[in-house]
Amino acid sequence: MTHLDALPLWAVIPAAALLVLGASLALIGSFGLLKLPTFYERIHAPTLGTSWGTAGIVLASIIVFSVSEGRPVLHELLIGGFVTVTTPVTLMLLGRAALYRDK
Repeated sequence: MTHLDALPLWAVIPAAALLVLGASLALIGSFGLLKLPTFYERIHAPTLGTSWGTAGIVLASIIVFSVSEGRPVLHELLIGGFVTVTTPVTLMLLGRAALYRDK
């Protein structure tokens, strides 16, 4: 039995809910990428899904590992910050390149 098997219920329920929420938002962003008709519409959905989906997964990770370690574990915020900053910037640059190409 590892230390992750003994998490209290008050930590497991919000962590599971945040994990499902984050994964659902990322999945919705993926469907938007697949189903939206134009390139300019497609670049918007994955950005929102990735940013908010990452936030839910990072918060779930913070809860689980903070409870299991018995101390605040916050280095996941760096991962979430990098994903939240780089994904919109990358897709904005792709949009500008496509706009330049279409002119």
